Amino acid sequence: MSLWFIRILFLCLCTAAGVAISQVRPEFIDNGVLGGMFGFGFGGFLIAIDEMLKGISIRSFSATSFGLVVGNSIAFLIDHSALFENSDNKTRWLIRLCLFLGFSYIGIILAMRSNKEDFSLIIPYVRFAAQNKPDNLLLLDTSAIIDGRIADLLECGLVEGMVVVPRFVLKELQQVADSTDALKRARGRRGLEMLNRLQSSTVAPVKIHDGDFPGEKEVDTKIVMLAKNLNARLFTNDFNLSQIAQLQSVKLVNLNEAARAFKAVLIPGDRLHIKLVREGKDKGQAVGYLSDGTMVVVNQGYTSIGAEVEVTVQSLLQTGAGVIVFAEIPPRQSVANIPAVTRN
Repeated sequence: MSLWFIRILFLCLCTAAGVAISQVRPEFIDNGVLGGMFGFGFGGFLIAIDEMLKGISIRSFSATSFGLVVGNSIAFLIDHSALFENSDNKTRWLIRLCLFLGFSYIGIILAMRSNKEDFSLIIPYVRFAAQNKPDNLLLLDTSAIIDGRIADLLECGLVEGMVVVPRFVLKELQQVADSTDALKRARGRRGLEMLNRLQSSTVAPVKIHDGDFPGEKEVDTKIVMLAKNLNARLFTNDFNLSQIAQLQSVKLVNLNEAARAFKAVLIPGDRLHIKLVREGKDKGQAVGYLSDGTMVVVNQGYTSIGAEVEVTVQSLLQTGAGVIVFAEIPPRQSVANIPAVTRN
């Protein structure tokens, strides 16, 4: 249901209430039109306050209320002490006003600056989170769902916790799957398939989270705010989102960086089994790829293109795009022993 629909309905009810009050209590307002105007103005005033407070979260509101209660309690105790017994009524009223306004402000400010650990010190045996709440929430964005490697990490036991998929991310994934662009449509459908795989798996529970931030339009901003509110670890492949999340101290796992960390470390002399798929840049070279996408250039491997061969690592070259491995076919392995295959 649209937020503005609720606001318009509220304005209509306030206007009708103003007209009804003018009919029931004419000593307050004896004109129906004037009563309706007052009701409309009152409703508009509350909607304006709602618009100003749209950036305030439940935690901020709770902290403000707690600080207000503490501040007023202190002001009440001071007011009912014997400090001001000899003051006259006008002075006492002014002192009371200053006490309640001053301590209310101080209480609100201190509560807003505090965190949940400060509250646990004040109330040591009461926690504001359920005891059965999972300690590890895995928040996925669209790129992580489409990538799908999070499912493998969960099934291997390298990652544990509850998988959380925001509904606004699911909506974005559906829009990608319905795109007119064939590539985007294929990526979106792959994401939906991976999400179904996660839901059907018994390794980790999957929850569709209904939390949203209507005041924000960007999905990246919403998911960072949700990760902070849930204290969840954000999984993504988006470099820009990773930078934004790190700037806001959000726990983050970039799947591409994690994959690079798990790459096997090759040293000269290691032997690899690799299929040569195309001709290299220089004469006589052939190129193959490891399972992680690392390019292997095999000297004198042109005649073995299309075959799977054993090669020996000679050297490694670090480039901006990654590592290029240079290798050679051992002398004992001759082309004659390689089965004939059709070149790509």
